Amino acid sequence: MESSRASSDLEKKLSLQLEDSVAPARLRRTLADIDPEAEARLRRKIDLRILPLASLLYLWCFIRANIGNARIAGLERDLNLKGYDYNILLTAFYVAYIVFELPCQMLTKWWGPGKTLPLFGFLFGLFSFVMAFVHTFGAAIAVRFLLGITESAVFPGISFYLSRYYRKDELGFRLACFLVCTAAAGAVGGLLASGILKINSIGWLTEWRMIFFIEGIISMGVGAFCWFFMSDRPSACKWLTPEERELAEFRLVAEQPGQSEAIDALHSKAVRAGIFNTNTIVIACVFLLNNITVQGVGFFLPTIVRSIYPQESTIHQQLRTVPPYVCGAFMTLATGYLSWKTRRRGLYLLLSVPPLVAGFSLYVATLNPHLRYTAAFLVALGCFNFGALCTAWSAANVTTDTARAASIGTTVFAGNCGGLIATWTFLPKDGPRYLPGNAFNLANSVAMFFLVGGLLLWQKRENKAKAAGRDDHRIEGKTESEVADLGQKHPDFRYAP
Repeated sequence: MESSRASSDLEKKLSLQLEDSVAPARLRRTLADIDPEAEARLRRKIDLRILPLASLLYLWCFIRANIGNARIAGLERDLNLKGYDYNILLTAFYVAYIVFELPCQMLTKWWGPGKTLPLFGFLFGLFSFVMAFVHTFGAAIAVRFLLGITESAVFPGISFYLSRYYRKDELGFRLACFLVCTAAAGAVGGLLASGILKINSIGWLTEWRMIFFIEGIISMGVGAFCWFFMSDRPSACKWLTPEERELAEFRLVAEQPGQSEAIDALHSKAVRAGIFNTNTIVIACVFLLNNITVQGVGFFLPTIVRSIYPQESTIHQQLRTVPPYVCGAFMTLATGYLSWKTRRRGLYLLLSVPPLVAGFSLYVATLNPHLRYTAAFLVALGCFNFGALCTAWSAANVTTDTARAASIGTTVFAGNCGGLIATWTFLPKDGPRYLPGNAFNLANSVAMFFLVGGLLLWQKRENKAKAAGRDDHRIEGKTESEVADLGQKHPDFRYAP
């Protein structure tokens, strides 16, 4: 009897091993195996532990836009900036960001986001602190360049970090929860700057130097705090039970056709697959155009407000930059939540364009201060949610951890190319109307509409062809590792709109 049972068990094990060696992962992993209630409890637990850390870290890094507040608090005067010097100062940041962003993203994939993100967050705070002590234009450029290197790891790194904990349709809202800090940082930066400026001095530090001094110290503290609480992946989270850790990784694998592990080793084929595909390239172009708008708002809204309300005090001008950011934060959360519940991302990008077109049309058409301030709200309503939705859209349309790192990195890389362009769209000679910059952003908004709409139509066509069996032959005679490398060519893969 025992011999018969042992023989039967052995046969079962051999059968399973044979199945593992020849069958694609789609035959062994299914989302139907997941208990919805257990998954909901796990998701809430992850939300409470992961999102606050990511949001806090990003909030104090994105306050890089405090240079816009520092500008109207005397930075140009004290550093003797002339002509395009301010634009060159902004350019130094983005040159470093663009050059180091993809290498830092690959470092994050290799070393782990739980280590790289707190480290780079701390360094960002350190260099912000150092910015308070610069006295020359050259020193300011050097510090801004170092800030660009350190922040190049943060945004794409956090997006990649969250993609290790959340499923495709969950990711957009969670990205919105931390990327709302893009808008919130502008609001907090304006409020904090106005509060700091009420202090006469800290020793010999006055005005704009106090902004960098205080915000730098806070950023360093946040980075040091996150070092002790961020884990690289669910299986390393001690605050999850063994069953929760297993579920956390299984649910990610189960929705990726052909995959048998949540986190693969870094390899060049998956990196290329994440970068060089139609979905990533189009979304990267959209994010590039959008970031011209977002970074322009961050750097030049205080200047625009000053041109609209020149008679008001600096503190009141700082406070007037806050309400548009609050509207942008609300819209980012609203569209992120809707993308989760409706399982769509591109639709909400399309719906975000009309407010952008209306806002920049007002900027182009009039110098009326009340209408231009209204335009600031319209632009904020339309531009800030692209960060969450574009990043989530690119992450949802690749299949491996390495490909996600590369796809997210490429999208953010393109976005920061847009940030670099933004530093030269609002030039001093164009004030107070800034017609070239506003007209350029109006054209960008229209271009984004057509790019997003075109990609949605392309995805629909591709999914229809896959459903008709176009790619079925690709898994014939393949080993499991070969099937895993198919990525978007896997017959069960479907593009997420």
